[in-house]
Amino acid sequence: MYSSAAAGLILVVGLVTFFTGHWSSVPFYTKSTADYPAHPITLVVPYAAGGGTDITARALVEASQPYLSQPITVVNRTGGGGSIGLMEGANAQADGYTVTYLVAELTTLPHMGLLPITYEQFKPIIQTNYDPSAITVRADAPWQTADEFLSYARTHPGEVKMGNAGTGSIWHLAAASLEQATHVTFTHIPYEGAGPAVSALMSGFVNAVPVSPAEVKTYVDQGKLRVLAINGSERSQALPNVPTLQEATGYAVNFSGTWRGLAVPKDTPDEIVQILADAFTRGAEQQEFRQTMADHGLGLLIRDRDGFRQQLQQSHDLYARLIPELGLSRK
Repeated sequence: MYSSAAAGLILVVGLVTFFTGHWSSVPFYTKSTADYPAHPITLVVPYAAGGGTDITARALVEASQPYLSQPITVVNRTGGGGSIGLMEGANAQADGYTVTYLVAELTTLPHMGLLPITYEQFKPIIQTNYDPSAITVRADAPWQTADEFLSYARTHPGEVKMGNAGTGSIWHLAAASLEQATHVTFTHIPYEGAGPAVSALMSGFVNAVPVSPAEVKTYVDQGKLRVLAINGSERSQALPNVPTLQEATGYAVNFSGTWRGLAVPKDTPDEIVQILADAFTRGAEQQEFRQTMADHGLGLLIRDRDGFRQQLQQSHDLYARLIPELGLSRK
């Protein structure tokens, strides 16, 4: 004979088994999709507070908040050149409550053996930003045009010192792409970020940098630096009077620049992704957000889910080829 306690235990186990089996055939997100969002959302930013990525993320959250019924909390997860935050975002539960602000390093670090995931672990929501490379020299440099600069580099191989934000960084790759396309040779000088590279240019330790318009605009406005060309398909909103490289020289360089955009884990239901896309798209349309981007010299580029996915794949494929060619892969 079973005791009453044992019988009760058997009944509970049976009921749990029944309901577990019953609900296992129902998608886990059925109810959560209907109620979404039912509690606050976390936005993972893979860089430190105060930087361009963080500033953009917080401005977008503030502008988008009125279009969601729950608050959005920005959390900075730094380390590994962005890899810590990207990993956390990719491995989060696919329920729409963890959104990640993707950065261009998601498509470079995997090919360098520094990130065990790719963009395929995410489902894109919206792209909000794109910044091309701005080929920049001191205002007192002897080169007035990009043609003059490249002609000198071509006839004096290795003499031009090109500062960058670190070996393998997006701006190192920008300079390497420029070399390949224009048949010149630079001496690459790495620094711990774009800011120190620009400081080195200001001090005369390097001859040029290939960083974003946002990172040199203040000094250009002060007359201390000169941007020779924008390495992108269009002119920069921050520096509209500067020609593209193709306009200035005829060279079209296949470099995808740096960009930012929102995504969720790949298995997140499309219904939830669309709710987020609608809210953040409306936020990106607000004047306050656009003004913040303009004030910081950041390029505003809004692409929907499909457009952002194309950007991710384009960048991934480009660096899959370029990084091994440069001998930067640690795989």
